[in-house]
Amino acid sequence: MKSHRQELWFNIPGRRGFVNITPDVAAAVRASNVRDGLCLVNAMHITASVFVNDDESGLHHDFDAWLEKLAPHEPVKGYRHNVGEENADAHMKRQIMGREAILAITEGQLDLGPWEQVFYGEFDGGRRKRVLVKIIGE
Repeated sequence: MKSHRQELWFNIPGRRGFVNITPDVAAAVRASNVRDGLCLVNAMHITASVFVNDDESGLHHDFDAWLEKLAPHEPVKGYRHNVGEENADAHMKRQIMGREAILAITEGQLDLGPWEQVFYGEFDGGRRKRVLVKIIGE
């Protein structure tokens, strides 16, 4: 069995944002030389996420608005976690959007559905954060 590990680094300047990382993950799959296996894509920070969905700007806007309704940033004093910090909402947004995606690899390529893309979601930006891509298979 082969194993390949790679890190992707991001520094989203705003508080929140979504980045399509499908090309980066596909490149890691090619570099792994795995023909049949699995690819774990994992946000390594507790205020960021990895998820699979459609790459459509209206949907991304809707995600952002929906998440802000579910876990609004303001008022920051409304969260117990925010004593000394102001990112409790980011932890909750990450919990909703998910920590990771596990993707199939078939014939050396990501085996995604017709509209599926892999995204990095940032909910407390302004500093460097990483995503782990771990590939195993034959």
